[in-house]
Amino acid sequence: LKDNGCQSVIPKMVRQGYTDLNLANFVTAGETEVRSWTFQKGALAPQCAGVIHSDFERGFIKAEIVAFEDYKALATSKSMNEVKAAGKYRQEGKNYEVQDGDIVHFQFNVTKDPKKK
Repeated sequence: LKDNGCQSVIPKMVRQGYTDLNLANFVTAGETEVRSWTFQKGALAPQCAGVIHSDFERGFIKAEIVAFEDYKALATSKSMNEVKAAGKYRQEGKNYEVQDGDIVHFQFNVTKDPKKK
């Protein structure tokens, strides 16, 4: 494509597909991996935790959140220290509606077996 001076339309198609399907992304980051997860817009934090694993949803405690734009503006390294110092690192509960581009760290606790009725 580049040899002919053309550009691929695949990125535009993907963006349009996300828009049409009402999808968004949140990001998780660890020591060795950063990963983007797709969710339905309007989903609450426990539902987004369930995208990663059903145990995360079942044992959801809280979500630690940073908006990507805040991270990009404040962080000069991989650390969240500058973001925390600026007061942009926050804890959210079960009623938080995850936003597109949020950087999320889920905290959860799972008992051995789900309660049976």
